[in-house]
Amino acid sequence: MLPPELPPLPALTRAEAELIDRYLDVVDLLGRINPALDGDTYRGLRAAQALVGKATALRDALAVMHHRGETELHAGTLARALRVLDGERRTARVTLPPESAS
Repeated sequence: MLPPELPPLPALTRAEAELIDRYLDVVDLLGRINPALDGDTYRGLRAAQALVGKATALRDALAVMHHRGETELHAGTLARALRVLDGERRTARVTLPPESAS
């Protein structure tokens, strides 16, 4: 049986697609660094080291958009793209987990 087909990505400019990709790169690394989740310090250290480069790429993606005259973020469209790319699960790793009952 085949997995369910994902909805198509909304139409994005090349700069918007780059912004989404770089944003998710940063989110993934922040999720690995999150001290509220189980893990080891070495994994967090490696993610923090990589974060510098990914944050720079995110800044550059936004700068390209700005220089091209794309001065507004179309939140609805970008949110749909994030959902298609599993953004809800990926960003959930950045937040605090619910408190345990113990």
